[in-house]
Order: sequence, then C-alpha cells, then structure tokens
Amino acid sequence: MVKLEYKLIPKIAVVEDVREETPNVRTFYLRVDDLGQEPLPGQFNELYIPGGGEVPISVSDIVEVNGRKLIAHTVRFIGSVTWMFSRLEKGSRIGIRGPYGKGWPIERLRGRDILLVAGGLGLAPLRPVIREVERNRGLYGRLIILYGARTPRDLLYRYEYHRYEDIPNTELLVTVDKATSSWRGHVGVVTKLIPLVELDVENTIALVCGPEIMMRFTVKELKKRGFKDNQIYLSLERRMKCGVGLCGHCQMGPYFVCKHGPVFPYWFIKKYFWVDQI
Repeated sequence: MVKLEYKLIPKIAVVEDVREETPNVRTFYLRVDDLGQEPLPGQFNELYIPGGGEVPISVSDIVEVNGRKLIAHTVRFIGSVTWMFSRLEKGSRIGIRGPYGKGWPIERLRGRDILLVAGGLGLAPLRPVIREVERNRGLYGRLIILYGARTPRDLLYRYEYHRYEDIPNTELLVTVDKATSSWRGHVGVVTKLIPLVELDVENTIALVCGPEIMMRFTVKELKKRGFKDNQIYLSLERRMKCGVGLCGHCQMGPYFVCKHGPVFPYWFIKKYFWVDQI
C-alpha cells in the first residue's frame, strides 16, 4: 500500500519551454529533477494543474538542454483541465507522476522494418520511436512514416519533417482530409497512403495511433496488405484517468488501458477492439 501511495504523489515539474504546434495544441518541455525512471517510447505521465485537475498525457519527446533532460508533452486544449494548460508559460510549475503504462515494443523492432501510421495527435506518442531510430539507425530496417490530419494547420511538428526525411532509409508521407489552396501534398484519410508504399510485409511491424475510428480502418488496410495480428500494435489512449488501474474509467473488457496498455498488440485486444461503447 505504501508503494501505491508513493506512485500517486505528484512531483514538481517546471515548464522550461512552450512551443505552439497548432492553434489549440502546444508542446510543453518540463524539467523534473527527481522523476526517477526515464519514460520509454509509448508511455505516459499524469500531469496535474493545481486547483484544476489531472490528465494523462503521452510523452512526445525527451531532449537534453544544458545537461538537463526535459520531458515533452504535447497537449490539445479540449476539456476543462487541458484548457488550463493554455495559461502555462515558461517558469510555471505543475505536478507530474509516472511514467506509466506499457510502451512500444522497441526490442521487437530491432532488425525489422517499421511502419508508423498516425492520425492527428497520434503522432505525439510515436515521435519517440522516430527519435529512437534516428539515434540508433543501424539497429533497425526501413522506417516508413504515414501521417494524416484534418487540415494543413492541424499537422503536428511540421518544422521537423525535413529531419525525419534526413534519417537514412526513411520515407515520410503526409496527407490532410481537407486541403487549402496552398497545400501541395496528398489529400484524403491516412489509410489512403498505405497502398502507396512498398512494404516487405513479413519483415515489418506496424505501430498505429490516432482516433479509434482511424485505427480500425488502418487495421483493415494492414490486414489487406497481409499483416498478421502479431505484427500490429495499437496505442489506445482513451478514457484514461488515474493511470494505475484504480478508477476503472479506461476499462476495456477485462483490461485497463492505463495499466495493461496503452500500447497493445492487436492480437491481444482484438476481441474488444471492434466492440462499440465497451
């Protein structure tokens, strides 16, 4: 019981930098002097606004500035708590606890081609995978990044797409549901990009994150390409609240997304993945 109580006590995080991504999304770079374990790609932290509440947010990057590691969280302002994040500025203090959950299967990815399929804010938890491949390029095969958003102004991290493309043996395709007059890229949902890339399916692992409806169609397209159930991993970041499997908000069949996920192998969760309102 003492160990669980300790896990529920937030530590102090200082906002070292804030970057606007879209009109209602910002990335906050947090300094935490005593967080303990460094988050793994795909894990999340619970962020607490004093007097406001707490939300689970994926780790979108870890950077080193002046010898100190900063943990990045990309937040969309859509609810009463997340809107309070819009008031944060450099020097603000918030609470943080974690990291929690099961991340992406980094060990299994070694020696394999990696297909990332992201929709909207779903690129945030996949970004650390891109960083991992970039740092340790020789350990992995091809990296294919397929990313889609509603409009060009909703695309995350546009300032670093050139960095992705500079990673050796990497392909990046970006699409939007609704184009503007200045958009020169692909138009349509992200699943329309899957038939456009050449894949060595037997040697490829697919990592998928985005709105649940997008992930369902992505799974269907991947199955058409010949992917087996054990070659697909999904991040089901839905309805999480407490982060440790106590509140029950994120229950999915017999599993808790926060505790048994948020990253699941498709074969493990497919019985419940297709059930609405479960």
